[in-house]
Amino acid sequence: MTAKKRPSNHKTRSKVLVVDDHPMTRHGIVRLLEQEPDLVVCGEAENAPQALAAVKELEPQVVLADLTMPGGDGLEFIKDVRSQHPEVFLLVVSMHDEALYAQRALRAGARGYIMKNEGGEKLVEAIRQVLQGKTYVSEKMSGQALEAFSGRSPQADDITIGKLTDREFEVFGLIGQGLTTGEIGRRLRLSPKTVETHRLHIREKLRIDSGPALIQYAVRWAGTQALI
Repeated sequence: MTAKKRPSNHKTRSKVLVVDDHPMTRHGIVRLLEQEPDLVVCGEAENAPQALAAVKELEPQVVLADLTMPGGDGLEFIKDVRSQHPEVFLLVVSMHDEALYAQRALRAGARGYIMKNEGGEKLVEAIRQVLQGKTYVSEKMSGQALEAFSGRSPQADDITIGKLTDREFEVFGLIGQGLTTGEIGRRLRLSPKTVETHRLHIREKLRIDSGPALIQYAVRWAGTQALI
């Protein structure tokens, strides 16, 4: 599937690109935004390569994207968009727990993070806030994030898995999906040696004694995320 361009004559509306690998989710967001007088969906994409091409071609003002997508990692996608198209705002719309993922997304360059279960009104509010150049997170996360970024308190996710760097976090997630060192290296474009180094650092930070124990822990963790 290639990115879907949506024709529009609404020159005064802010253009939104919807990136999600679930067609029903994309369709629902498109239907929602079609009702808004100031927003228009200019295109859809289901993976990172399609989305990057669509951003270049369609020039949206804001991109809605999940952190989990085929063909690339969501955090890396955010960083790529920010480096290649710094004028484009990114809003993460995800099923993953914001307590663990929101600050990572903001550090990568996203302007907001909203859970998929928040509903349509909250999503539209988040889009408009991001378009105004503001940062959007839930009320629960806002004070926590502001303190973390201002240096007044330790980072809120600086416990357990939150100790991992973004790259280590990506490797850990792929371990949990059952990928081997070679498969992880191909997915992230890293050498097997580099992946093994990341695995060692993950074990040290999580105080896990062996490789098999790391796999078991990662698989259990991935299972809990799948239930969110």
